[in-house]
Amino acid sequence: MKIGPKYKIARRLGAPVFEKTQTQKYALSLARKERSDHKGRRKPKSEFGQELLEKQKARFSYGVSEKQFRNYVTKALHSPNPVQKLFGILESRLDNVIYRSGLAKTRAQARQAANHGHIMINNARVTIPSILLSKGDIVSLRSSSVASPLFGEVTERMKTIAMPVWLKVDLENRQVTVLGQPVYVERENIFDLGVVIEFYNR
Repeated sequence: MKIGPKYKIARRLGAPVFEKTQTQKYALSLARKERSDHKGRRKPKSEFGQELLEKQKARFSYGVSEKQFRNYVTKALHSPNPVQKLFGILESRLDNVIYRSGLAKTRAQARQAANHGHIMINNARVTIPSILLSKGDIVSLRSSSVASPLFGEVTERMKTIAMPVWLKVDLENRQVTVLGQPVYVERENIFDLGVVIEFYNR
């Protein structure tokens, strides 16, 4: 998915939706923007505008297209708990698991790794970054890709990254196992999926 100028999009959304905007420099820039908006007495967003903003923050965070995101929401709306279902779908994507585990620095790099066939699921090579993983699935690097410069810092990154409780990392083999389903906790995210569901329920 072609996204566009990431810093500009992140500033418009008022949230560090891309990994490259999750820096102290960006945080200071965003704080200056907020002070400027406050001084200018910017008109508050309408309810619809706020819901749209939350939807865009979630969509850009995971790097999915509008059509794909809408399909995920439609599927989630058929669940007893749409918010949890939507979060589970987004977090269980292969590219997100590659990123969360430290096999890639960013979700964009994770998508590239999957697209180029560097990734294995249960010892089978895959090329689709949007595959949804389930409990017991094992994600690893293709043996011929381990020496690639793209994965030169994987082991060190996997040692230091804050690993979600639903993933288990095997440093020696550079692989990650899905232990269960991710659980949505609003305060741990920069977007509110409850508001997103309300947006699509209009």
